Amino acid sequence: MEQMLGTQSLRYAEACYILASASVVGKKEGEGPLGNCFDMICEDDKFGQENWEKAESQLQKEALTLALGKAGVKKEDLRYLFAGDLLGQNMATSFGLLDFQVPLFGLYGACSTAGESLSLASMCVAGGFAELVGAVTSSHFASAEKQFRYPLEYANQRPLSATWTVTGGGAYILGKKKSPVRIAGITTGRIVDYGIKDSMNMGAAMAPAAADLIEAHLKDFSADPAEYDAIITGDLGSVGREILLDLLRERGYDLAKVHRDCGMEIFDSETQNTCAGGSGCGCSATVLSAYFLPKLISGEWRRALFVPTGALLSATSFHEGENVPGIAHGVLLEHAD
Repeated sequence: MEQMLGTQSLRYAEACYILASASVVGKKEGEGPLGNCFDMICEDDKFGQENWEKAESQLQKEALTLALGKAGVKKEDLRYLFAGDLLGQNMATSFGLLDFQVPLFGLYGACSTAGESLSLASMCVAGGFAELVGAVTSSHFASAEKQFRYPLEYANQRPLSATWTVTGGGAYILGKKKSPVRIAGITTGRIVDYGIKDSMNMGAAMAPAAADLIEAHLKDFSADPAEYDAIITGDLGSVGREILLDLLRERGYDLAKVHRDCGMEIFDSETQNTCAGGSGCGCSATVLSAYFLPKLISGEWRRALFVPTGALLSATSFHEGENVPGIAHGVLLEHAD
């Protein structure tokens, strides 16, 4: 089988399997529509720690510990970890995973990091370079607000286009042993810049990258949207979703019936005041694990494309007046009979 497809995709000759996953979230996420789906909900958003950054590190530690337990493996069984977060120098990852002492690839793809980590982890297994690996991603509302927007004490008002960073961490154990869900291939995204500068409208910044990735995937795999039970974006929210559907409609693809967005699933925007929806690395990582993956495990869904989306801005680039480019990564998930 030819493993390299088109210009951006891989189809694995030997599939990589998701052996287990775990999701850990904060109080607000637990109060949302998916509250009954998460593995752990912590009433204390500091997770017993003294500051927000340490709280996010604890998120990763708890998520990976739970995933290892569900997979029935020990940390010593992992060959590599692929992990990242939103904070400067990936500090939540560095301190959160320090005690595991597993060789680490630290990753940054903004809110697309869940897709990036699953892509690279699955490549490692499918390529024969490891029997077992872990993929971990997290975000925290307070630590992200502190770094990218305003301190919480400032109490700034949010426009309706804004999204709410999810306090959550997701962890996945991947391996060669057959399980109900396999990663059959990936499509790696390009940086796409449509000139968006508004840090309170991340959906608009990321939607063009999601459209570019989905179009590339469908072309590379010679596929039609109707062949998928769902095409799942990470955190476009209600604003980004409409832009995505419009962009793909112009290119000849109608995703209206199969598109789902993790950011629109995790909160009830009307009752929880989250404006356009949820966002952050932890948004797609937790919603995939808690809500969408069970549909593939049970066989209710046979095929889904997971497309976490990221806005590539930093505090420095924003204050220097740079645009906010976007990126997205695609992971092809299939039910394994």
